[in-house]
Amino acid sequence: MSPSAETIVGPHPREHSTPPATPSATDPRWTPRLWGILAVLCLVLFLDGLDVSMVGVALPSIGHELGLSATSLQWIVNGYVLGYGGLLMLGGRTADLLGRRRVFLVALAVFAVASLLGGIVDSGGMLIATRFVKGLAAAFTAPTALSILTTTFPEGPARNKALSVFSVFGASGYSSGLILGGLLTSVGWRWTFLTPVPLAILALVVGYFLIPRDRPADSGGHDLVGAVTLSGGMLLAVYTVVSAPDRGWGAPLTLGSILLAAILLLTFVIVEKRVAHPLVRFGILRVGTVVRANLSMVALMGSYMSFQFMMSLYLQDGLGWSALRMAMALLPAGLVVAFGSPVMGRLINRFGTPPLLVAAMASLSLGYVWFLATAGTTPNYLVTVLPAMLLLGGGFAFGFSSIMAQATEGIDDSEQGLASGLVQTSGQVGAALVLAVVTAVTTGVTAGDTDFGSFRPGANLVTGVAIAGLLVNLLPLLGARREAAGKS
Repeated sequence: MSPSAETIVGPHPREHSTPPATPSATDPRWTPRLWGILAVLCLVLFLDGLDVSMVGVALPSIGHELGLSATSLQWIVNGYVLGYGGLLMLGGRTADLLGRRRVFLVALAVFAVASLLGGIVDSGGMLIATRFVKGLAAAFTAPTALSILTTTFPEGPARNKALSVFSVFGASGYSSGLILGGLLTSVGWRWTFLTPVPLAILALVVGYFLIPRDRPADSGGHDLVGAVTLSGGMLLAVYTVVSAPDRGWGAPLTLGSILLAAILLLTFVIVEKRVAHPLVRFGILRVGTVVRANLSMVALMGSYMSFQFMMSLYLQDGLGWSALRMAMALLPAGLVVAFGSPVMGRLINRFGTPPLLVAAMASLSLGYVWFLATAGTTPNYLVTVLPAMLLLGGGFAFGFSSIMAQATEGIDDSEQGLASGLVQTSGQVGAALVLAVVTAVTTGVTAGDTDFGSFRPGANLVTGVAIAGLLVNLLPLLGARREAAGKS
């Protein structure tokens, strides 16, 4: 850790073990065990992306077989988002306090069991319940996997390289899920739930033998009130966001949920400032680079996921495309990420994360602006859709690894889970919030509507979110350069 990092983070108890095979500055070569650990972590991230996109493609078939309404189908997606986004913060911090290896393996086992149950149930309610449990499990595996990575690979070139490989698997999982979802759904939608099971079991077995044991932290794990208020507040906040488009933002139940979530989260803040060993140390939010990384994740995931949601509706419901044809149309963005992410480690080493985040947000913003400028009433694929997807893929490739590196840079090992959970929560909650608003402004869209004008308000909103992310990163960078020029 750099000398300034101790000033930023302050003294905190470290985990009482160091992975025995971490790369060093004198010998940067990675051992087979290091590659194995990284492969396990990448496989888990791959499964997260694979699951979300496969299930999304299978929704029409699920609704037809189980007789589910559109609202119930929405909760097959929202149930996962609720568990995942609601407990990411707690999941990341739990790994810090109870031991990363233990939390990772237990949560991965729950993920596998929930996947299996989801593929064999015959009730819509039970299916939604398995999705919620699966989201809860992912809320612990995702930040824990990232914190294992950041504590196994030291800050600098080794971590940047590992993060770039990590990012490839995240994008590949989502892209592969779009295509596999179309193929598997043609055989039977249950295969979209069952396919992740053997992969999760493989990651569990290999992780058990390769991931080094670590001891729980000596302190900080006794904040029960903080855990309850944080979990309750986040779950209620995410529930409000994903349910408000159907119920209405002005509905009494929506307003009551917002108020109760605010009370719980305010109580959490008050408790954390008074207990001896807080669950979350708010000093981490005083680090400007960490805050900008989290805001960038909101802009990246909020705009990217919402735009793909709109395109899925437009291409399938509006233009009548098949799920597989739609997946192939959106695939170029995932391919750019898959082929571009491996070089991100070298770029971060050379330029640092701030300019790369500016480049990422500029590419995202340009992609959305290009789409709006050329779409007309019926976008042409070669003129409008393909260039936009390539620009969006470039933005994601530059942005994801840079955000992850910046969000965990200079943070003590004892808080890597907290930093990882925080940035991933920003992405999930940001995606849910922006998608909820996009859904609200495109409520007039009907099946068979080939005019993209109905989606334009949502596309305008997505563009504004990306531009806001660009300004968040551009203005501080310009200010720093002016200050440096004034001193020279």
